[in-house]
Amino acid sequence: MTVEFPYGKGSVSYDFRGEDLLPVPEPGLKSYRPEAGEEELIRKAMESPAGGKRLSELCRGKKNIVLIVSDHTRPVPSRLILPPMLREIREGAPEAKVTLLVATGCHRGTTKEELVAKCGEEIVKNERIVVHDCDDRDNLTVLGTLPSGGLCEISRIAAEADLLAAEGFIEPHFFAGFSGGRKSVLPGVAGRRTVLANHSSAFIADPRSRTGNLEGNPIHRDMLWAARKAGLRYIVNVVLNDRKEVVFAAAGEPEEAHARGAEFLGEMAGITVPEAEVVITTNGGYPLDQNVYQAVKGMTAAEAAVKKGGVIVMLAEASDGVGGESFYRQLSGEPDGRKLTARFLARSPGETEPDQWQTQILLRVLEKARVILVSGVEDEKVRALHLIPAHSLPEAIRKAGELLGKERPSILAIPDGVGAIVRGREKA
Repeated sequence: MTVEFPYGKGSVSYDFRGEDLLPVPEPGLKSYRPEAGEEELIRKAMESPAGGKRLSELCRGKKNIVLIVSDHTRPVPSRLILPPMLREIREGAPEAKVTLLVATGCHRGTTKEELVAKCGEEIVKNERIVVHDCDDRDNLTVLGTLPSGGLCEISRIAAEADLLAAEGFIEPHFFAGFSGGRKSVLPGVAGRRTVLANHSSAFIADPRSRTGNLEGNPIHRDMLWAARKAGLRYIVNVVLNDRKEVVFAAAGEPEEAHARGAEFLGEMAGITVPEAEVVITTNGGYPLDQNVYQAVKGMTAAEAAVKKGGVIVMLAEASDGVGGESFYRQLSGEPDGRKLTARFLARSPGETEPDQWQTQILLRVLEKARVILVSGVEDEKVRALHLIPAHSLPEAIRKAGELLGKERPSILAIPDGVGAIVRGREKA
């Protein structure tokens, strides 16, 4: 059986004849065929919004409208979503000042070239666009205290809008349950201190902070509070298939619209898998596999499926290298992962370091299995991250067998690790 794994802007294929490949049901999203095309799905969602009020109606009488836009690390088809949103905004408030605020969270700033690729040249040329900077103290404002006790600080541009809306997409998220909705505000346009408090070691360690779960999730609770406090009134969120095509859209009141999308995706993305000694997965290709930092997300799907003491093979091109500077420094500076985890857990939310959450989750994965990384990153840097480098999938499979002392270990393929929610395991 030949399996294709997304890798960068292309893919890697492997013929598993001669290997002990275990059967696994594909997420329903892979075979799902929507009843309409991408633009029509978005249009229909906006015509029948959750909560009943169309964007044009919400905009009436408003003078300062801010539309939060996803950044370069997310495959949101902004060039499809933004035009109908902007049309409705100007239909309802033709004289209003409109600002597109790019939700970078704590990521690097999105470049003009990336904005053009994402939003289209016309929008970049004609709209007022501001790229959020989580460290720009002069352009942040405090809204209050999060349920977790952390300070809620967001972009002044968002806080001072008399209508705040957002676009985005919903995917399984490895500690917030699902992306989209309230995440446009926190972490999207929040200050660094707020993101650090929300991503505290205690919250990351909480068993409810997992892929596909919102119930009792403390990270989700903080995010929801921040979105309400910021006055987020309207969203358009989409669900994408493995080809990055829109297959579902929800619009309207943020909490209700997001719930619609999360419910659809939860049903479509859930899989039950057999136990496997080796699990091969990806971060869904570009743009999510731009760096090793982001690739930790896909590893968590493999973590849920692999046997204790097994091996995870992670394919991520990592064209931007390692990613988080602090992530690399934390891992490369401490060879003992358990000591590093203990250090994180001893910290209060106010003492959270940048990238600590990603490091903490990677160390949790490594407690269960060794990880072989197939990427373009230098071997020395890969080893500094406590990972095992490989330059091709065949090499990685050979190394996995050597690590396990087996010629034919049982192998499970999860081609898109960020697009699957592992709901349970069956004995092989």
